Amino acid sequence: MPRKTKGMLFELHPRPTKGDDGKPLLYARPASNYKRTMKDVEHFCTFKGINSVMVEIAFDTFMEVCSEWLAEGYRVETPLGVFSPKIKLEGDFTDPSEVKAKDVRYVGIELTPSKRFVEQVGYKQKGFRRKESSVGNAQMHDEAFMSEALRLAMRRGFTTINTFMAVSGLKYHSAQRYLDHLCFGQERTLRRERIGNTYHYFQLEK
Repeated sequence: MPRKTKGMLFELHPRPTKGDDGKPLLYARPASNYKRTMKDVEHFCTFKGINSVMVEIAFDTFMEVCSEWLAEGYRVETPLGVFSPKIKLEGDFTDPSEVKAKDVRYVGIELTPSKRFVEQVGYKQKGFRRKESSVGNAQMHDEAFMSEALRLAMRRGFTTINTFMAVSGLKYHSAQRYLDHLCFGQERTLRRERIGNTYHYFQLEK
């Protein structure tokens, strides 16, 4: 059969959990090695006969006004979806009267895609193509390798996702899944603690 040349390129990665055959369950992720930028938008505008400068001005104007509204706590509805500010409490509280303004921190922006935007992507979707390679993060199949990687990553008495990535060679989300998997369930061996903006993983005392 001829190789498929259209559709979303995807690759497979193992989960920390295992299936009935004892092998790690797999999940799929987009595998495009290239990201689109405003330069690509300019080329598209040229093709469509649209003034790309005006499009850039529109984006700049949107960012200016949207960031101001979000900073004031508003949710902003757009054709792409609804943008909303994301905040969190610093510390553990049970009594509302103890919470002060200084205990609240801005941590980012959330986007809930509009139904129209989601449907438009689905309408233009042309199927899927599997990346011609072995399963990504295949080292997760090797229990001895993963145990040694974890031992090396824990040399300071704890590890982080980035440290475990460097030692194991896993990609970020797979490293996070693996460490988080060891923090839950009846046979958990690690505990997770957030320090600043980073999760730290500590060995459970036996």
